[in-house]
Amino acid sequence: MIKDWITSHIDFDKIKDLSNVLSVSDEIAKLLLLRGVSNYSEAESFFRPNIDKLHDPFEMKDMRSAVERIELAIERKERVLIYGDYDVDGTTAVSMMFDFFSDYLSDLAYYIPDRYTEGYGVSIQSIDYAKKNEFTLIIALDCGIRAVKQIEYANDLNIDYIICDHHNPGEIIPSAKAILNPKQSSCNYKFKELSGCGVGFKLIQAFCIQRGIKTDQLIPLLDLLAISIAADIVPIIDENRILMFCGLRQINSSPRAGIKSLINVAKKDNDIKISDILFGIAPLINAAGRILHGKHAVEVLVEKDKSKAMTYASKINEHNSARKNLDKSITEEALKLVDVSKKSTVLFSKKWHKGVVGIVASRVIETFYKPTIILVEKNGILTGSARSVHDFDIYSAINKCSYLCENFGGHKYAAGLTIKKEKINEFIIKFEEIVSEKIKQSQLTPRLNIDLEIALEKIDSKFFRILKQFEPFGPKNPNPKFVSENILINNYRAIGMDKSHLKCEVDNGKGLKIEAIGFGLAKKIEFINKSKDVSICYSLSENIWNSKVTNQLIIHDIK
Repeated sequence: MIKDWITSHIDFDKIKDLSNVLSVSDEIAKLLLLRGVSNYSEAESFFRPNIDKLHDPFEMKDMRSAVERIELAIERKERVLIYGDYDVDGTTAVSMMFDFFSDYLSDLAYYIPDRYTEGYGVSIQSIDYAKKNEFTLIIALDCGIRAVKQIEYANDLNIDYIICDHHNPGEIIPSAKAILNPKQSSCNYKFKELSGCGVGFKLIQAFCIQRGIKTDQLIPLLDLLAISIAADIVPIIDENRILMFCGLRQINSSPRAGIKSLINVAKKDNDIKISDILFGIAPLINAAGRILHGKHAVEVLVEKDKSKAMTYASKINEHNSARKNLDKSITEEALKLVDVSKKSTVLFSKKWHKGVVGIVASRVIETFYKPTIILVEKNGILTGSARSVHDFDIYSAINKCSYLCENFGGHKYAAGLTIKKEKINEFIIKFEEIVSEKIKQSQLTPRLNIDLEIALEKIDSKFFRILKQFEPFGPKNPNPKFVSENILINNYRAIGMDKSHLKCEVDNGKGLKIEAIGFGLAKKIEFINKSKDVSICYSLSENIWNSKVTNQLIIHDIK
């Protein structure tokens, strides 16, 4: 697939000014400016994230009401239910809240809805369960902002709700005791991009402030929060950068038994980075809800006994292996059904597994770069996930088809929806119409956003060392991409089980040679054979082999 290389531009005078203020190279100054760092104070905050710099949680709408309702539950010794979605963000949020409030609430339990019988969000079944078991307060995490009818039903049964959500609100807000969601138009909280677990953390932080509990007592919770931030693909800026930085430090120094067991079964034996969470730990946690039940993810995350945690993690790993097989086979089927003449893709089947539709949608986009919805049919109802491409708001596009949907929710780049089968053909036509009208041709071509065009010889050990301090990388603070021209590629070969990856050595022709790998780029070998020299787009990385650390390039594209 051809990719557009888009080079970022910054006014040279601004680069020189920051370079002089910080005594860094022009290249480092430009990278900082691209990340919104324009002066010494901002640079200090960027390079020295500090938990004490978190925003006041009481600036969030309804926070005081939420804390007061929990204090009342403690005083009355009420039965309290912690409720959360079955994905990584929801299960880490439930685990965090259950872990913390177990010391304060005398009668506490958790509930994860079944992906297949209850679906996403607050379910009527869970409210009936709460009533039957005499729970009088439910704290909903990573869901609830659109549960208008469900909360009305709970109110009629004298069950109170505190909602901690980060999804986009609808026109009508549920009548809960407290709704914590910085994306509410009436909420003045400074930072709008918290994960669902992050909103739950702000409630815990507020509770601690109210009771005079020191901030450092929150540190043990940050391993869970870091996993949620990474898995939910929220921007790694502002509070998220602080929480991720401190959370990774907690994971690498003193992780809870459950997370340690997941690290072990994922075979991650080096310092954990965001990429290790995304491609190792998070898929394991997700596998529980996708293949069996999300409660098993919470089960391992709250377990304090190391031996039991390892048993639970091993069981989840078995489910993850099953998930991988489903993911591969369904993706292969879906790719054959794509209509290349359209600007959107909507596919469905009775044979597919609901637990992997989001993954399959992302895989389809890797081959056919356009907004994609993958659905599973059961009993005349289609349920599934939507994924988007660069800068296209798929949530907004689905919203314009919402009159055809039974339910939907999500973000700009990812959403979930439910449709009756008799309406699917009309939905496919309407969705294609909306996408065709709104999407630009440039959005249908994958792009590589280039931070710097740089001579390879400037990528020395000092540059590597400074760039390492830009971590943790993620949305809004991506691992910088560089372009170098007139590069020779030597000692190249295809590697991997399916020989799809490119292993090589890059050479600037002046004596500098660096090891490199290009995932999925073995198909470029024929092009390399015909080319004397090339331009490469790449990021910097460390390769750890037999405890030896060497610098290497991760090649994204070759032209």
